[in-house]
Amino acid sequence: MHRISLPPRPDWQDKAEAAGFTFHTMYGAPYWAEDVAYRFTLAQIEDDIEDPSTQLHAMVREAVARITASEDLMARMGLPFAHWDYIANSWRAAEPELYGRMDLAYDGNGPAKLLEYNADTPTSLFESASFQWDWLQDQIGLGHLPQGTDQFNRTFEAITERFAEIFARGTDVHFASVANNTEDYGTVETLAWAAREAGLGAHYTPMHEIGLTETGQFADNQSRVMGVLFKLYPWENLLAEPFAENLAGAHLRMIEPPWKALVSNKAILPVLWDMFKGHPNLLPSYFADDAHGADDMPHGTVRKPLFSREGASVTILGPDGQTIARAEDRSYDQYPEIVQAYHPLPVFDGYRPVLGAWIAGETCVGLGLREDQSPITQNLSRFVPHIIQE
Repeated sequence: MHRISLPPRPDWQDKAEAAGFTFHTMYGAPYWAEDVAYRFTLAQIEDDIEDPSTQLHAMVREAVARITASEDLMARMGLPFAHWDYIANSWRAAEPELYGRMDLAYDGNGPAKLLEYNADTPTSLFESASFQWDWLQDQIGLGHLPQGTDQFNRTFEAITERFAEIFARGTDVHFASVANNTEDYGTVETLAWAAREAGLGAHYTPMHEIGLTETGQFADNQSRVMGVLFKLYPWENLLAEPFAENLAGAHLRMIEPPWKALVSNKAILPVLWDMFKGHPNLLPSYFADDAHGADDMPHGTVRKPLFSREGASVTILGPDGQTIARAEDRSYDQYPEIVQAYHPLPVFDGYRPVLGAWIAGETCVGLGLREDQSPITQNLSRFVPHIIQE
């Protein structure tokens, strides 16, 4: 694994704008990194990232089965008691999942470590599945990379195939996200594109314009009753909304299904560690209010709220309790925390990469990377493309 420099494409910004990638630069800073890339060998991709991520997903499913069968564990998830049955029943009914992104720490030498699993509302999909592939083809065409250079990237194709597995051709799928968020819309539009490729109908509506009919069903902003809804809106937020009491009886298939509220939840990390203690791809993790020793946390600890996004409210402490890093965004401080062993990210040219292993269905299908000079990967951490080259 190496971080390499490459000449930027002279027209990359025009190509980004034409593709709808308008958030390539945010708040005056580059989000998309055009002049660098991470290089992997095929063995590193297959043996250290792809296969372990697929195995981790299978372990996560075992953890969901255990949680939904235990009131004690359901209580640790921080989700409203009124919706426990709704969540558990979706698992027992085997309601299908679409996609997710595992965040991994990896330096090219040794097992990748699961930091967390964004299994409900993962973003950076467009840049992972589409724009970095276009970048690779252009760099080969420009002679900056040799013919035969590859990329671990079946993400779009695999999500298209997954849509076709879940739904019959012609099924209408509604897609919703928070209004006026270009990054979220980029993810939702990429998914809608995949749905259309699978022969499905795709309709977009902002989350706040979804309404409830007199018969207790949900409808879009054109008064069309929704039978299937993909919502880029966290389950923990949705279940706190006043209309959440109508979800169970609305005859609405949700993507992601309600049981994914247990997977995107940091509380699943201590459950995984309890079930698979010592697994090479897991980090020791505990509920913050459980007694535990420091023997398996030699580098310190990371305190994470059960629900947080983009590194918000995360704090990294050293072995003696001193603060190594503390997220400025504390918008999730009100939630209970888990404690995870601190596994320092590798440093390449002053940047710390986090690998995003994409899961479609139950299989790892692609890779995206983000990097930051901070130990905490945050909202504006840069997206960096990758290549496979021996």
